[in-house]
Amino acid sequence: MNNSYNAGGSNRRDFLKNVALGGACLAAGANALAAPGIAPQWKNQIGLELYTVRDLLAKDYEGTLAKVAAIGYKEVEPADPYNHMQPDEYKALLGKYHFKMFSTHADAVAGPGLEKELEGQARMGLKYTGVQAAPGTHQHEQRTIASVQRRCAEINKNAAILKKFGMKYYIHNHSGEFDVLDDGKTTEYDILLKETDPALVAMQLDIGWAYVGGQDAIEMFKKNPGRYELWHVKDAKYKELDPKMTPTQRMRHAKITAMGEGDIDYRAVFAQAKLAGLKHFVIEQDTAGQGGRDAVADCKIAYDNLKKILA
Repeated sequence: MNNSYNAGGSNRRDFLKNVALGGACLAAGANALAAPGIAPQWKNQIGLELYTVRDLLAKDYEGTLAKVAAIGYKEVEPADPYNHMQPDEYKALLGKYHFKMFSTHADAVAGPGLEKELEGQARMGLKYTGVQAAPGTHQHEQRTIASVQRRCAEINKNAAILKKFGMKYYIHNHSGEFDVLDDGKTTEYDILLKETDPALVAMQLDIGWAYVGGQDAIEMFKKNPGRYELWHVKDAKYKELDPKMTPTQRMRHAKITAMGEGDIDYRAVFAQAKLAGLKHFVIEQDTAGQGGRDAVADCKIAYDNLKKILA
């Protein structure tokens, strides 16, 4: 993207950005004084990223959804191709268990069928989706400032198409997005925030991977208020990791745990939900069902622990 602009315009934009940021922080501080604690609605919309129970879904999709619903989850985010169902069928299946679905990790696919697929996603109620390259067209490209800028341009282009269907493009992170790029100081995440259009693109912050990658979610909210409309709520043992490791190395050595069994202070994180711009969140545990526990049992532990945190 073209980063050249006149100095006057730059100063004006910087001034307006600072005013907006200052206003958001002041508003957040005022709200914290007026109504300390966590907004009451969050405990009533706890969602689950269905990747957490992926192995169980493969054996008994509807039966697994029924178990997740019985725990108390209200929202879901699929990571599979909607059980290979048509949009109306899948929406009906979710409705049977009173689930709402606002975001997905089963992205639409670029190509001639894109808009038809987006129409179906919108019909299911989705408000956030992505667009992946058609099979056989994606080529792995080393991450550099230039390559990430090209990715941002493609995201903005696809996000403009999503807008026609009432949806926004989401950007999800792992830990590698916080590795420094070829200038030795800028990260991929820096560029994603700077060069994607906030009106069209929402950040889906995987809070667990962010902390594993050496970030502080609350500081991220303060630097870019309102950008983090979606969260992946994941817990991890990250404090035991060697701080000299790169974010990618830390991710390889991280221990993902059930919610409430890791190091992340989610009470403090949710207290800043308004500043972040949070609209929807889902619990995700990549390791659910490992270590001798059933994945659904891990989901119940996560739900119960988060419910207490949000009380």
